[in-house]
Amino acid sequence: MFDVRLKELRKERQLSQKELADLLSTGQSSISAWERGEREPLAHQLIDLARVFECSVDYLLGISDVK
Repeated sequence: MFDVRLKELRKERQLSQKELADLLSTGQSSISAWERGEREPLAHQLIDLARVFECSVDYLLGISDVK
């Protein structure tokens, strides 16, 4: 669920993987791996993603359907 939500939110904001990676101070390869479901972000990266997308960590993880 995380991989799908991340990709949807990134596309809604019209951000490239590289642009999102720059906002998070991580590599584009990490964003790509997250979106492919190969890896998951660390806790502090989840918090940063929630801030960027103005949603909850629970939403990102698929625990809640409320952003």
